[in-house]
Amino acid sequence: METLDPVHCYSAMLARDRRFDGVFFTAVTSTGIYCRPVCPAPTPKREHCRFFSHAALAERDGFRPCLRCRPELAPGHAPIDSAGRLASQAATRIAGGALSEGSLEDLAAEFGVTSRHLRRTVEQELGIPPIALAQTHRLLLAKRLIAESHLSLAEIAFASGFSSVRRFNALFQERYGLTPGALRRPSENRRSESGELSFTLVYRPPLDWAAMLRFLGMRGIPGVEEIEGDTFRRTIRVRNLTGWFAARPAEGGAPALRLDIAPSLAPALMQVLQGARALFDLDARPAAIAEHFADCAVLGPLIERSPGLRVPGAVDGFELGLRAILGQQVSVRGATTLASRIAIQYGEPLETPFPRLTRLTPTAESIAEAGPDAIAAIGLPRKRAETIVGFARAHAEGRIKLRPGMDPAATIATLESLPGIGPWTAHYIAMRALRWPDAFVHSDLVVMKALGVTKPAEALARAETWRPWRAYATLHLWHGTTLPPLTNGAPE
Repeated sequence: METLDPVHCYSAMLARDRRFDGVFFTAVTSTGIYCRPVCPAPTPKREHCRFFSHAALAERDGFRPCLRCRPELAPGHAPIDSAGRLASQAATRIAGGALSEGSLEDLAAEFGVTSRHLRRTVEQELGIPPIALAQTHRLLLAKRLIAESHLSLAEIAFASGFSSVRRFNALFQERYGLTPGALRRPSENRRSESGELSFTLVYRPPLDWAAMLRFLGMRGIPGVEEIEGDTFRRTIRVRNLTGWFAARPAEGGAPALRLDIAPSLAPALMQVLQGARALFDLDARPAAIAEHFADCAVLGPLIERSPGLRVPGAVDGFELGLRAILGQQVSVRGATTLASRIAIQYGEPLETPFPRLTRLTPTAESIAEAGPDAIAAIGLPRKRAETIVGFARAHAEGRIKLRPGMDPAATIATLESLPGIGPWTAHYIAMRALRWPDAFVHSDLVVMKALGVTKPAEALARAETWRPWRAYATLHLWHGTTLPPLTNGAPE
């Protein structure tokens, strides 16, 4: 469990410093309410304040979320911020709805431990049991949906991960001392003309949205993803649900994105919201990363020029891995053409309000079933097709799980054991699909050129002081050079 310095926390709260938004929460003993550091309410006296690193810890001690600053909107913790790798990985999966989809035993099995060990580790590191952490995520999402959506209370209960309306009502009353209906207020903006659900995704500034769109746009799959102006759109599949979402900067210059989600995805909102945050790296702490590289002669100037650069993630780990393998030894444009052919051939059609958004990305099962001959027919070398099919089979069979919270070292080792996948591809997948901030593509030609070395081992040694933010170092080196980023050591 993180140790918070009350003096520093109170100073940050007095300054309304957005860099600390989501890093800690302030609970006020005189009101029984907990707030974000940026709350506009009058500042309480120091002796009335308690500080918690997680909203769940404040709720464990009986505090209710503030109705003004709304703690459910705060940026989350990046994986590197939490102590204890297992606890961090479990917390990431729980935030994405793992305990709504399955049991604690199922989650423990993902990490190869017993449910008892997982429960003990999470409670020891984070100060709260996994089930209570999941309940807090569900309640805060429900509170957000009550305030921002047109969904009925029953729909909100199930969209938030509750198995029954009765349990939802009881826990809401128990934690907050209110019925869910008591928080519902009339809102002119709840329902748009097309019926989509709209949310605000807060981040710690700065965010270089233009750079994010350039990176994603260069690698976008036609029919699956599109960029129009300052808006990013894509189709998405969550379990057996399909739909789309769109993201763009919030109005008024606030450090937030507006996220519109297809109504068909309402039962999977927790997963979609978490996926969007991961895709745009909204839980990053730019100030901490910049401070880490401030004295680095190579990276310091790059970060000073582009302080809001983030590491793009992925909403579909298999899609990201497939795209990375397709890009081996070919240009970005060539890989995009190949990805488009696969999407047309094996991706399901989907109706959306956007003419250029027409398909879902292919599933691992569909690619595995197709076989190497069919995949090679889209214009691939036979060996590359075999790599793709082998990767698809490993994913379909559950031997590879590509999502935030999975063990990066074990996942990289499994990826590299597959024929045709080397260190560059494995680390690139870990960087984006697993959201591992310390992933490092040390065989990348641009990285080696920027460091003035000729061997991957030399790049690895030079980057040792960049830990635990080597993925951000890679993005800054790519962004700061006149050469394009590389795929698997070959210019794209």
